[in-house]
Amino acid sequence: MSRPNAQDSAQMRLAAVVIAVAMVAWLAVQWLGAQYGWAGKWAYLADLAAIGAFVWSLLVTWRIWRRRNDA
Repeated sequence: MSRPNAQDSAQMRLAAVVIAVAMVAWLAVQWLGAQYGWAGKWAYLADLAAIGAFVWSLLVTWRIWRRRNDA
């Protein structure tokens, strides 16, 4: 198994940070929406933003995995 290079390591860290921030932000928006009685459309917007962040992270992780397996 080859060792990850610096660029792959940086991208893996970025993907991890995006996942963590998206999850915390999504939970915060859901909680704030429940506390302040925000309309449901804001919850859906937060859901879509979180899904977008998770899909982006999945694609970045998949590309790194493919690159490491091809080497």
